This record gives sequence, C-alpha cells and structure tokens, in this order.
Amino acid sequence: MLFTGHFEHTIDPKQRLAIPAKVRNQWDTDRDGHAWYCVPWPKGCLRLYTEREFKALAQRHAASLTPGEEEAELELQLFGLAERLEMDSAGRVAIPRTHLELTGLKSDVVVVGVLNRMEVWDRTEWKSRLSDRFNALPHLVARIEAKKGNGRPAGG
Repeated sequence: MLFTGHFEHTIDPKQRLAIPAKVRNQWDTDRDGHAWYCVPWPKGCLRLYTEREFKALAQRHAASLTPGEEEAELELQLFGLAERLEMDSAGRVAIPRTHLELTGLKSDVVVVGVLNRMEVWDRTEWKSRLSDRFNALPHLVARIEAKKGNGRPAGG
C-alpha cells in the first residue's frame, strides 16, 4: 500500500489512535495483512507498517545468521521494540505506553503517509517545522541527487 498525505488525529486517554479513514477504506487484508506493526523512532515519532510490509522488512534482515555489529544492533532495536497492533471495530489501534514514553507523543498528533509506512508526529512539532521542511525541499533533492551521481539541478 502506498501511503501519502497527512491527517490530524488524537490519541485518546486509552492510548488509542484512529487509523485515517482514507487508509482504512483502502485496506485489503489479503494484500496488507490483519494488523499494523508499530516502531518508536528516535526523532520523536512512531512508524506504522502494515503487517505484510513489516514481514518483508524482517525477511530482508533475516538473510544472515551472523550479522555485523551495527546490523545486529539495528535488528535488536527495530524488532525488539516493535509491537503488533490489531485494529478494533472502530479502526483504532492501541499504542503501547512504552512507545509513547520513548517518543514523547501526547494527545494531539498528525498521521503522515510516507511511501511504505505511516508516521505519527506531535501536531505542534509537525506544524512548526512544516514551512522550514517545505522551503528546504529543493536543497534536499539536490543533495540526494548529487549523492546518487545524477547531477540534475534541484527542482528539475
């Protein structure tokens, strides 16, 4: 599933987050699985992956019985902190308290579609950085293209 857009939501007192209706309406259990995997991320957000996407991610990391030190640490953090979340009949998932504590997320959040996942950000933080992120986009594109060796001008 391709995730795009951003949606203002709240995490209720029972730590439940409603998955955006646009996403729920496109959900296909044969394609996406029956649940979400939630991973707290160091920049203060939660990453939500469909069950199918997270299992594919796990397969890519399971290729070696003897991962290097950095790979082993990544796997420990990524998979050790991940939690499987099932949607209730209202399309909500219960966010683990540990995840909220690690990220500092409170009630008012923004759910952002980011290609193969959704990210949950603090609403105030998201709004305060949105203009700066948008204005920096041409420079970010130019730096990434330069790293790839494409040499295309920004915005082109």
